[in-house]
Amino acid sequence: MGSGVVVVALASTIRHDGRGGVADDLGDLDRYRRWLRDPGADELGRLALVGLRRAVRSLFAVLVAPEPPSAPDASRLLPVAEAVGRINAAVLPTRTVLEWGDEPVARVEFAGDATTRGLVVVDGFARAAVEFLGSAERWELRVCRGPRCVKYYLRAHPRQGWCSPACGNRARVSRHYHRR
Repeated sequence: MGSGVVVVALASTIRHDGRGGVADDLGDLDRYRRWLRDPGADELGRLALVGLRRAVRSLFAVLVAPEPPSAPDASRLLPVAEAVGRINAAVLPTRTVLEWGDEPVARVEFAGDATTRGLVVVDGFARAAVEFLGSAERWELRVCRGPRCVKYYLRAHPRQGWCSPACGNRARVSRHYHRR
């Protein structure tokens, strides 16, 4: 899975709930564990990932400008420097070490405070964010303009205007309704 897909998946943990509101897949420890598919995930990791998501969505809002940001972000955007700082702080320092047993093996280990696996998970998302935001793929990022949709997506072709066919259908039905 490419870094853009990973980061957009993180940003998409805030989504329309189908009833006019917004659902947060990381809103509590149980939902976080379900989203990660990890029953052992901890609260420290959840809070760190929520903070990283806010930073990512703030930078996504900058990238899609002059389009307005996704509705849930409009009043919660972090300044660019703070968002970049949060992402950089989430990347854990690593080092590659050589182990010699039956045969030599190079292994990456985390230096510093990687005391919970939650921080290691956040590190993976932070690294994906750094890679995506520093790549040309970032120019394909769009905010969905479907009615009630709050997602960002990566444009797969030049005419794509919505995150999914369902959002496109809702937008067409809405336009048709308003014309009548």
